[in-house]
Amino acid sequence: MLRKGLMLKNKKEMLRRHTVDAMFMHWFNTIFWAVLLATGVGLIDNPALQPLGMWWVRTMQAVFGDGAALLEFHITAGAVWSLGFLVYGTVRFKRITFPFVKELLAFSPRTDIAWLVKKPLSMTIGPKMMQRLGLNPTIPEQGFYNVGQKVFGITAFFGGIVIAVTGWIMTFSQQDLTGQSTVQWAILIHFLTAGLVFAGLLVHIYMAAIAKGMRPAFISMFTGYVPADYAASHHKHWFDSLKNSHKINTLENGSKN
Repeated sequence: MLRKGLMLKNKKEMLRRHTVDAMFMHWFNTIFWAVLLATGVGLIDNPALQPLGMWWVRTMQAVFGDGAALLEFHITAGAVWSLGFLVYGTVRFKRITFPFVKELLAFSPRTDIAWLVKKPLSMTIGPKMMQRLGLNPTIPEQGFYNVGQKVFGITAFFGGIVIAVTGWIMTFSQQDLTGQSTVQWAILIHFLTAGLVFAGLLVHIYMAAIAKGMRPAFISMFTGYVPADYAASHHKHWFDSLKNSHKINTLENGSKN
């Protein structure tokens, strides 16, 4: 948390954005997603369905063992991932989970739709070209998360629940605890949802780590802090809420929106 009454003397002042446990869970999720995606795709031992080619199946089996060993590793990793989030989400429900979901679901249709249209255009053709086309290049002000982050967050959060539940159904099917039709549906939903979240993940990685002007957001997942001027320009509603709650007192020489 920010110290009450923190004075921002210049635009280089840093604001606390992420807690240590939030950063840990972010990278916990990142690592397990990479492992589960790699091994999950490696389990598709069918040339007609294998998106990367059979070389990937052979590579995964060379690293983790034959099909049975690879499946066992995938199940174990999935269990650790899902149970880890279940425990964290339950223990931190009031302080982290509920506020996080509440923030994700807070939408303002008029401004958020405008952001979804204007932000990609601003990043591709630029503000000057937008003006030439008769479009106002001003990006609507955002809160703690911008609407792009919210869309991915909703996809990842609820998609993760679906992936975990269907994964457990498939695991229990090995002990004949579920019906065959249930398992078949679980397999289909599991792979489709994983593909949907992965597509969003690619956009998320680009926006956080590659897109111009968004690098402070990426760095904050290591340090927990963002520059005050970045917060004021990219997450103004959140920045203003800090000022209004007296967690920061003033900003001198900060950037304008």
